[in-house]
Amino acid sequence: MLAEAPGRICRLSADKGYDADWLRTNLRNSGITPVIPGKRGRKRRIRHDRCRYRERWRIEAMFNRLKDFRRIAARYDKLARNYASALALAAIVAFWC
Repeated sequence: MLAEAPGRICRLSADKGYDADWLRTNLRNSGITPVIPGKRGRKRRIRHDRCRYRERWRIEAMFNRLKDFRRIAARYDKLARNYASALALAAIVAFWC
């Protein structure tokens, strides 16, 4: 999914569930800075940018707002292009109002 993302990705924000050494290594090899806090049971503490991690709520709020639209949450469209256009329309309506 990241390979298909438009533009250059600088950072990847994720929660503690994605704390894995192999993932961090793959991200760094791709030139992406991981903003993932370490799990509590980790022996070696992981440093992360707390300011950027706290901004993660904006992305979560956007997805939760889009899930209010039944067509987006249930994914009624069979074709990816139709789903993408419905998603764009829902985003316009959600953030215009």
